[in-house]
Amino acid sequence: MGVAIRTAGEGDRELVVRLLDEAFQDDPVSGWVFPGEEYRRRTHHRLMAAFTDAVLADGRIDITEDGAACALWLSVPAAGHGAEGDTGDGGDEEPAQVREAVDPDNERVELIARLTAGIHPSDRAHEYLWMIGVAPHRQGEGLGTALIAAVLDRCDREGRPAYLEASSARSRVLYERLGFVDTGRPLDLPDGPRMWPMWRDPQPSTTA
Repeated sequence: MGVAIRTAGEGDRELVVRLLDEAFQDDPVSGWVFPGEEYRRRTHHRLMAAFTDAVLADGRIDITEDGAACALWLSVPAAGHGAEGDTGDGGDEEPAQVREAVDPDNERVELIARLTAGIHPSDRAHEYLWMIGVAPHRQGEGLGTALIAAVLDRCDREGRPAYLEASSARSRVLYERLGFVDTGRPLDLPDGPRMWPMWRDPQPSTTA
């Protein structure tokens, strides 16, 4: 039986924020941005809320009907990406603004935005999977794969590439199975974990 998916709206904001917060509590990159379990549990949700608001405004959030998983997507144009939160950088000022709103004393909130913006491809229009979160007790059921595959199918039909940054070795393996490949420019966070920028060209249909 397939996974029922719908587009999230403003009324789903708190659900999405909670999902992302729970799903990324043990993520290596989240642990680097917000070191210390108690500190992370107090503060991490604010960054997830900022991401959710940006994508609700300028992108699309897909969510499973049962509310157990969500994916945040942005359609990024070629050359410059536009200016309204499309890749999380939004120009020179936005990372600092996010830091001020989320956790003013934490420079890593700003740094992660600047570092990922610096490696984001700009030469081709593409779909950007900003984040995908699955409730911890539902992980391993294929919900994340279903959310991603639905968009990748459309990318293949429309001849559109897709891009993401894998924040763990485990997620990188999943993305490789879905056709993503390393861009060749891994990002090693200062005194922290590695992120893998990954690209997927549209793939021809295998149906007759």
